[in-house]
Amino acid sequence: MLDAVTDLLACPQCERGLDLDEGVLLCEAGHSFDVARQGYVSLLTGAATRFTGDTAEMIAARADFLDAGHYDPLLGAVARACAEHATGDDGARVLEVGAGTGRYLAAVLDALPDSRGVGLDVSKPAVRRIARSHPRVGAVLADVWRQLPIRSGVLTHVLSVFAPRNAAETHRVLAPGGVLVVAAPTPAHLRELVTLPGMVQVDERKTERLGAALSGGFERLDRADVQFTLELDRPALGRLAGMGPSGHHLTAERLAELVAGLPEPFPVTASVTVTVWERRSD
Repeated sequence: MLDAVTDLLACPQCERGLDLDEGVLLCEAGHSFDVARQGYVSLLTGAATRFTGDTAEMIAARADFLDAGHYDPLLGAVARACAEHATGDDGARVLEVGAGTGRYLAAVLDALPDSRGVGLDVSKPAVRRIARSHPRVGAVLADVWRQLPIRSGVLTHVLSVFAPRNAAETHRVLAPGGVLVVAAPTPAHLRELVTLPGMVQVDERKTERLGAALSGGFERLDRADVQFTLELDRPALGRLAGMGPSGHHLTAERLAELVAGLPEPFPVTASVTVTVWERRSD
C-alpha cells in the first residue's frame, strides 16, 4: 500500500517530499498526483517515455510462471542476498526497478522483518499487479531512465532483476552503506529456448557491461551463480518464452507454434548471476 512508503517518495516536478491525503499525493509546492483505483500512482511526468512497457499478456504470463514456483531457487537467492546485506535496525527500505509483477520484491520483504518497498515500473499492467503483491509495497508508474521519484539517501536496498538500472540515480537514492542487488542472466540462460526463431538471446557481454556501468559509484561485495534445470510442459514453455523480451514481438499464437513441436517435459537451463554492490561514499 502506498501509505507504507509515502515518506520515501519525491515529487517528480520539484523533488519535495510527498504526503498522502484522501487518495491524492501532494507536495508543499501544490503538485498533486491521484492514486488510481487499482492502488498505484503515476509519477511519470513530461514527455512520453520512449521505452515500451511490458504488455498485459507478458505480465500475466510472468505471474503464472512465477506463481507455479518455477523460479523459486532464484527468488530465494535474491531474498538471501538482500537479507545478508541488511543495514540498520529500523527496517529495510527497498526499491525494485522494473518490478514487473512485484514477486521478487514481495519475497525480499517477507525475508526482512519490518521492511517496506516501492515497486517501480513503466508498464501500467505491471504496476496494477505490483499494487496487490504485498501489504507493505507501494506501486509507482515511472521511468527508470529519468530521475527516480524517490527522496535522496532514503533506501537500504535497490533491486534489479532482469531489469535496467540507472547507476547515477541508484547511487542518489541509496543511503550510505546501502546496496544494489542485481540478478542478470548469463549466456547459458534459457539456452535451449533462445535458439528458436524470433527468441531474443542474452548479450554475452552483459556481465562485463554491468561491471563497467557500476564501477565508479559502487563496490562489488558478493556474487552468487544460480543455475538449475526446469522440466516444463508446453504451456509453461509458452509462458516462459512470452514473459521476457521476446514477448514484445512474438504473438501468443506464434509462441504456441514455436513450442508445439518440443517434447514434454522439455528441459530448460536457468542460469543467473546475483551480485551485490555497495554504494560508495560521495
